Amino acid sequence: MTVAYDDFAKLEIKIGTITAVDVVEGADRLLKLTVDVGEKEPRQIVSGIREFVSDPDALVGRQCPFLVNLESRAIRGLESQGMILAAGDTETFTLLHPSAAVPPGTTVQ
Repeated sequence: MTVAYDDFAKLEIKIGTITAVDVVEGADRLLKLTVDVGEKEPRQIVSGIREFVSDPDALVGRQCPFLVNLESRAIRGLESQGMILAAGDTETFTLLHPSAAVPPGTTVQ
């Protein structure tokens, strides 16, 4: 399947800095991330990456790309205001990150 450039251009992907991580109680796969994406208030992003992260606290301070114009969605009663971008599958999972620190909110182009 191919996607027209105009459709791809609708995606707003920004580098965010993870400022806090909480385990979502009662959910084996979910972490609640607090993320600075260069806006007045941090965003709450609920992600199903817990099974791939041995120490969730190690994510604090990491920068990753986030899809920030995704429609908000309630997951286990928590509002998720975006999506973290990662690569792989159950055997080769990895989080993406810039090769050098950039200001939170830097646009991925």
